[in-house]
Parts: sequence; structure tokens; C-alpha cells
Amino acid sequence: MSSTLDSLPPALAKIVQRFQRASEPKRRYEQLIWYAQKLNEFPEADKLPENKVPGCVSQVYITAALDDGKVVFQGDSDSQLTKGLVGLLVEGLHELTPTEIVQLTPDFIQETGLNVSLTPSRANGFYNIFKTMQKKALECKLDVPN
Repeated sequence: MSSTLDSLPPALAKIVQRFQRASEPKRRYEQLIWYAQKLNEFPEADKLPENKVPGCVSQVYITAALDDGKVVFQGDSDSQLTKGLVGLLVEGLHELTPTEIVQLTPDFIQETGLNVSLTPSRANGFYNIFKTMQKKALECKLDVPN
């Protein structure tokens, strides 16, 4: 089942459209580098085993916190392209509730055209990053007292 732009949160739909306009793989990579550069500085103190994304060739770290019912992610990677994937997801999932994040499927990567440009290990890394962000969003939701 493929996700359509209409079913994506607005920020993610905008990112997908941006990548769709970049028809050449080189432009898509430049776009990823741009997302990597947009990421906030990741605190060294948060580079802990519990924040490390499993199954990634690169060192990737993700943290999540709840701010007024919305999940706020931070992330980092030692690889620029992987850091770009993190940046894309941090921006695309920004200001969503844990429930909205958990209900998303990673199919939208196919809409960006990135899936054909990424090496199999990077594509796998993207899915691992996405799944880790969903898991952390769910943990945020569970941490909230009723």
C-alpha cells in the first residue's frame, strides 16, 4: 500500500514534493545534505546506547520529548547522508502527536524517489531510523500520566 501526499502530515508532504521536484539523484543528495545542515546541534551527553538507532551502519542517535502533546525529535549521525535522512524525518515528523507518528508508514520514501538513489544499507538505515522514531514517540506517549 502506497501513501499518497494527501494522507501525509503537511510538513512531510512538503518534503516529499521538494524531493519530487529534484529529478536527478545528485539533486536529491544535495537536498539530503541540506537537511543534515538544518539539524540542531545534538548534545554529546545524549549520545547514549539507549538513543542509538539499531541496525545502522552509521552511528545514529535519536531523542524524543513531548512538548504540549507534540513530539519533538533531535538526531545526529556521523554520516552526512544519513544525517540528512535524520533531518528529513525530524522536520517531517515535527509537531505531530505520538499517535499520528505511530500511524504513519515509511512508504513515503518511495514518493521522494530517494529509495532508488540510496544504497541498500542506507535504505535499511532509513527504515531503522523511522522505526526508532516511532518507538520513541510511543514511549513519550506512555510516559504521560493520565
